[in-house]
Amino acid sequence: MLKLLRILLAPIALIYGLIVKIRNLLFDCHIFKSVQFNKPIICVGNITVGGTGKTPHVEYLLKLLSSTHNVATLSRGYKRKTKGFGYVSTSSTASEVGDEPLQMKLKFPSINVAVDADRVNGISRLIRENANLDTIILDDAYQHRWVKPRLLILLIDYNQLITRDYFLPMGRLRDSVKEKRRANIIIITKCPSNLSDEQKISIKDELKVAPKQSIYFTTMVYGNPIPVFKEYGKTLELNKSQEIFAFAGIANPTFFFSYINKKAILIEKHTYPDHFTFTKNKISPIFDSYLKSKALNKAIITTEKDAARLREIPSLEEDFKKALFFIPIEVHFLDSQENNFNNQILTYARKD
Repeated sequence: MLKLLRILLAPIALIYGLIVKIRNLLFDCHIFKSVQFNKPIICVGNITVGGTGKTPHVEYLLKLLSSTHNVATLSRGYKRKTKGFGYVSTSSTASEVGDEPLQMKLKFPSINVAVDADRVNGISRLIRENANLDTIILDDAYQHRWVKPRLLILLIDYNQLITRDYFLPMGRLRDSVKEKRRANIIIITKCPSNLSDEQKISIKDELKVAPKQSIYFTTMVYGNPIPVFKEYGKTLELNKSQEIFAFAGIANPTFFFSYINKKAILIEKHTYPDHFTFTKNKISPIFDSYLKSKALNKAIITTEKDAARLREIPSLEEDFKKALFFIPIEVHFLDSQENNFNNQILTYARKD
């Protein structure tokens, strides 16, 4: 069935791929002009649709740079209901600024987090309105070639290498695989923690990583569940006596559900589209199942990104709020590559 569907979608993918390649050619030939700024700009992105762990990697950079640099981040603010440039505040809602920018602001309240679909305008505003700003991180802008960052970080999912994928809608590619050549750093994300040296060499060879490109391998590390509504409850420690009702509205929830299943008893799981707009009615079946359970040790768990959208649901029952937790995630570099990566980023950020 999947093979038949791909055959049917192949002509559309062919047209889409042709348009993408023509667009890139126009930039390569300088018919379309990219703008380069006099500030260190780090772009983090991918050439597939979602699911590469972009937000945790941006947060890693924010944590790394914020102790020594005046850093800001600029996102598009996907699925927000507002337009144009705007700053994210800790009192913003996901519908105003997007769930990922809000998540970053809540984690790093002292950092300027801004949203603007027009990255050139957004960067210009940030520089003009923040005199001491010295580094900007562009979130999800790898294919946004109107800006020319001096450092490009490309994220590739270990479980679906771009060399084995297809253009939309036949696959998940939104840009040409050849565009990996523009990356200064390639990070293979969501790797198993026991990835062997032979597997790393095989991936590097398959991707044809150039000598001038650095390649790193990372995995996702989950923390203890935290209350979505911090006024209720305390941090949980998952154990095999707990019944968990889980749901996620992210691009690839496989690892999220798998982690819970290893740590506790996963009774029920619900999957929603990425950036899904939750309503009380949409999630009430989860709460109903939770209430029917006779277990004394139970909880409802979602992802960190989903938590940002859940907080703005009006009239959510207090019992639901008390039962609702999210699992934070962090990036971990394999084989002690962290110091090399950190030094490469910090060296770049010190450049004028």
